[in-house]
Amino acid sequence: MAQTSTDTAQAPAIGNPAVVGLGGFGMTTLLLQFHNLGWIDIGPVIWCGFVFGGFAQLIAGFQEQKTGNNFGFAAFAGYGAFWIMLCAYLLGSTSGNPMLKLSENDLGFLMLVWAMFTGGLWIASFKISKAMWFTFLTLLIGFILLALVFWGNKSLLPLAAWDLIVCALTAWYMMFHVIFLSVFGRDVLPVGKPLA
Repeated sequence: MAQTSTDTAQAPAIGNPAVVGLGGFGMTTLLLQFHNLGWIDIGPVIWCGFVFGGFAQLIAGFQEQKTGNNFGFAAFAGYGAFWIMLCAYLLGSTSGNPMLKLSENDLGFLMLVWAMFTGGLWIASFKISKAMWFTFLTLLIGFILLALVFWGNKSLLPLAAWDLIVCALTAWYMMFHVIFLSVFGRDVLPVGKPLA
């Protein structure tokens, strides 16, 4: 049977969902650290956290699932859910309902389990790129520091904030790596070869 023109037509290029996931993760992480350093109030964190860090990143994760990328699926869906959870907690904790409030100890353990989740992704990142490895290293350190902050070491909060600012900017570096590669057709912002 002869091929028709539609049989030989090339499928349209599909956008990389990582640009939305990394963008939302980076922006919301930056805003939270600006708050932790006392530069802004909590409002921008909640709104950006729900919309860009939360729902948009969650959608990016589901798009990664369609491409067969389990790393991107777990990371973007996971951290998208994290931001929705955190923003819901920040709103719920002011409601006066004691069931919605977490103790400092609870928050410390919450940061600990997110550090464990991040640790697994950090190990996987050795096979992706140096930039990805560094992003997850700084994120892992940030969650560990935040756990220690909630367990009584308040003096570590500025260190955690600056570490997570570096993490957020590295995430944006990777986002612009993907965008610039597509737009300019060359590797403007190299991310480095895998470590393993």
